[in-house]
Amino acid sequence: MERYNNIEEKQTIKGMISELEFNNKRSCGLWLTLVGVVIIASLAFGGHFIVNPFIFLAGYYLSFFLANVNHKVRAKLSDGTASPFQIKIIYFGIALLFILMFLIAGPFIPSWNWKMIWLGVNLATGIHFLIFYFVHGRSMIVLGASCIAIAVSGYALAFVPAALFITADALIKFGFGIWMLFFSKPTRVIG
Repeated sequence: MERYNNIEEKQTIKGMISELEFNNKRSCGLWLTLVGVVIIASLAFGGHFIVNPFIFLAGYYLSFFLANVNHKVRAKLSDGTASPFQIKIIYFGIALLFILMFLIAGPFIPSWNWKMIWLGVNLATGIHFLIFYFVHGRSMIVLGASCIAIAVSGYALAFVPAALFITADALIKFGFGIWMLFFSKPTRVIG
């Protein structure tokens, strides 16, 4: 009987995935566009931090509120509701982001190695984007892979200033944001 329940559970998860609709791409696009702008502004005033953490955090949370919490904006940009499975994935993805940031960037905080901290934050963000395939579709796989590649390049090319990689990361997020906000349509999982 236990084995039967596990098979049913796997079929249910497969069923949930095969019925996914990606209806909130435009609000994600707004969020990515704003984050790209915030990163560029934070870089402009970064100083020895590379990315000014005060500007970044204030802009990040303001952007998050505007794009994801503000019900009027979300309603205007949404093409339907997220499923309960997608809501769980959103919470899991956000928790995963903070865990990954702690594990990847956290070890460099005691030495205040800002290059490694920000590359770690970008790597963690790229990895967490992969999970959001289940919320926003295939574009999140491409975005995640792009952000991961940029961060790994920053680690590999230690002689190149971090600002170059962080600018590339911001521009990728901004570009994907514009595409998702203005050109992307709601889609479904085919299968």
